[in-house]
Amino acid sequence: MFKISEQDFQRLYKHIYDNFGIDLSKKKQLIEGRLYNTVVKAGFTGFTEYIDHVLKHNNSNEMEQVINKLTTNHTYFMRESSHFELFRDTILPELEYRKRNKVLGIWSAGCSSGEEPYTLSMILRDYFANKPGWDTRVLATDISHRVMNIAKAGVYEEESLKEIPNVWKTKYFKKDGHDYHLTPEIKNNVIFREFNLMDPINFKLKFDVIFCRNVMIYFDAQTKAALIDRFYNATANGGYLLIGHSETIDKSHNPYQYLRAASYKKTE
Repeated sequence: MFKISEQDFQRLYKHIYDNFGIDLSKKKQLIEGRLYNTVVKAGFTGFTEYIDHVLKHNNSNEMEQVINKLTTNHTYFMRESSHFELFRDTILPELEYRKRNKVLGIWSAGCSSGEEPYTLSMILRDYFANKPGWDTRVLATDISHRVMNIAKAGVYEEESLKEIPNVWKTKYFKKDGHDYHLTPEIKNNVIFREFNLMDPINFKLKFDVIFCRNVMIYFDAQTKAALIDRFYNATANGGYLLIGHSETIDKSHNPYQYLRAASYKKTE
């Protein structure tokens, strides 16, 4: 088994950090272990040749494969359910009262395979069922083309549905063998876009709610602070930012008002 040299490790992790904000500076062993089989199966003589191929040819498909192997995309419906309870019981009633144009701006940033934005879509469908005229579409973005394709398909194994109410399984899914297919009303309420969170955030509307959970665990303090600033500028007054419960925001650099664990509000 060949090893990744310090030079190749530096080349790769610095490229990933500069372009995607992901800090793997202390993950040499992880990089070596998770990419070894890829290098061998592709027929490269070692990490140097493989990294040359990925970097010199600017091969986006190869780089996406690298990112997918080095980060974790595990998720499921209703993960960290307290956020969804806050969204349903506090945020939506407030937005219903405040948003006279009946247009909601909801962003699932780093949506992975789609469980988060589809959970939001089901909550929205239930809440606004008898309240016509509302635009409740959810924007869902991720850097990975592969997980976005999974999300767009809207097909999940039963394990992913373990935390959702049984009524949702009947109402919003159709079972086909071992798979559960989302109904069109839920799928069509989510708009998927590939987006790199290191890029400027220039969407047309400001967001009432931004979900960015278990994404910033891969960022260092400087990258995280810069992203929080971009989120803040993209958040409507009175809007919310919800992050993963294992994540933190530096109190000395946090323009949002702290509400409770992993939950913040923009108040101006």
